[in-house]
Amino acid sequence: MKKTIYLHIGNNYSVDTRDIVGIFDIENTTVEKCTKLLLERAEKEHKCIYTTYEMPKSFIITVKNGREKVYISQLAASTLKKRLADGGGM
Repeated sequence: MKKTIYLHIGNNYSVDTRDIVGIFDIENTTVEKCTKLLLERAEKEHKCIYTTYEMPKSFIITVKNGREKVYISQLAASTLKKRLADGGGM
């Protein structure tokens, strides 16, 4: 059985690494229309979870049991990817 590892994404929020579809830098990806549409749809469908009131730097897309969630984080995508490589940052 595979060990469950959680990625700490800021302000007491963690996600199961098995559910992560992608980690994206907000500044670099929201210039594309398809990314803007994805985030707008997630917001409209109440699938966005804001982990901060600070300026967001990244978003994490997860899917568990067919249900999509988009976490908006104040941590940089590079920081999250480093935490993931280091075992989750817990």
